[in-house]
Amino acid sequence: MKDKDLKSREYRSVTQVAGPLMIVEGVEGVAYGEVVHIRTPGGEERMGQVLESQENLAIVQVFEGTRGLDTDETRVRFSGDIMRISLSKEILGRSFDGLGRPIDGGPELIPEASLSITGAAINPTARAYPDEFIQTGISTIDGMNTLVRGQKLPIFSGSGLPHNDLAAQIARQATVLGSNEPFSVIFAAMGITHEEANFFMNSFESSGALERIVSFINLADDPAIERIITPRMALTTAEFLAFTYDTHVLVILTDMTNYCEALREISSAREEVPGRRGYPGYMYTDLSTIYERAGRIAGRKGSITQMPILSMPDDDITHPVPDLTGYITEGQFVLSRELHRKGVYPPVDVLPSLSRLMNEGIGEGKTRADHLGVSDQCYSNYAEGRDVRSLVAVVGEEALSERDRLNLKFADAFERQFVTQGPDENRTIEQTLNLGWELLSEIPEGELKRIDAKYIDQHYKKASPAKTGE
Repeated sequence: MKDKDLKSREYRSVTQVAGPLMIVEGVEGVAYGEVVHIRTPGGEERMGQVLESQENLAIVQVFEGTRGLDTDETRVRFSGDIMRISLSKEILGRSFDGLGRPIDGGPELIPEASLSITGAAINPTARAYPDEFIQTGISTIDGMNTLVRGQKLPIFSGSGLPHNDLAAQIARQATVLGSNEPFSVIFAAMGITHEEANFFMNSFESSGALERIVSFINLADDPAIERIITPRMALTTAEFLAFTYDTHVLVILTDMTNYCEALREISSAREEVPGRRGYPGYMYTDLSTIYERAGRIAGRKGSITQMPILSMPDDDITHPVPDLTGYITEGQFVLSRELHRKGVYPPVDVLPSLSRLMNEGIGEGKTRADHLGVSDQCYSNYAEGRDVRSLVAVVGEEALSERDRLNLKFADAFERQFVTQGPDENRTIEQTLNLGWELLSEIPEGELKRIDAKYIDQHYKKASPAKTGE
């Protein structure tokens, strides 16, 4: 029998339904990753994908959930093709569900290309090193932990912290400085509530940024298994825009913890031996297939930059999801519950935060020549000020030296003026660095050990006679 005839056959040999999985026996010529069309006993059409193929048996993950499926009347047809998404440049400004179906009331796309959602791995020797600054308009990111084009830089958050607000602000404000090349944002949300989805869409529409944003929304009441597909839909769209239309693309993925919970659900249904905290042992490999799709290709103008967002259960940075993410990505932003309780927005704690590619994307011709010095000096004084806070709780402020008092004052001012900014406040890198100098100008010039003297001469604001008491 020809393969085409095999693929056109319908099977009624479902022998087991477990969680999001369905086992079909007596099959022939079925391949891993193949798209499956399922007709329920009630006549509803659903879609799935082959998760495992053995002789005469296929394990299928059902994206719309297995409710209503049985082992007698359910009919299954294997398509003979892997999962694809239809794409064109007209996708900009559109919103889709987690499986790539329009949810904005607009028409289906007239496709220019139909691409596999697994993407194509970038040959390491073809990668160009990320070294171009992306301005987000947020001082703690631009000034202290700079995002670079082609980088993957996650945000580590916690339950109840404003990571959604921060994600929306970055999506609205992000831009590549000094470039007239197109810049787009792909926003993929997994397991968010209707309220959160409305917040994101209203935020994009009201700011006028919607026309450069493509959204993929998987809601909390959608089947969890759809979350496995959502980030891959988003990244395939990003690759199409980046490498077909030479676009700089920023991909925001939230919440990767929900994605990993879906992985754990599949693993449990397959009765696999669990790894740390019940997550599958292959979770590191699976996450890398998502994160490593960021980057630049030598000789190509387009690029893909990733900002995955994940909520740490119990604010535990050693939890498997942030822990494994940290090994794959190039740094992290960490949101602080302590700063959030103080009313600081965005509550980015710059001390545990890190951008490993920051030094490549800043400096003369990219941001400003004094950028690294300002960042290092602010970090140093803020870290010392935080240590002094802990000391004050033990010995009292009266026992502090003059230097300790200055650093304590600096830490308070740094959180109040540099870290804190409005959810619609879009600061340029010039404004961010100038604000850093305003704070550092309260420190005696001789204490600025981490900044080149020539930059101190240019930017340090000399104390007035009224300040010095002269």
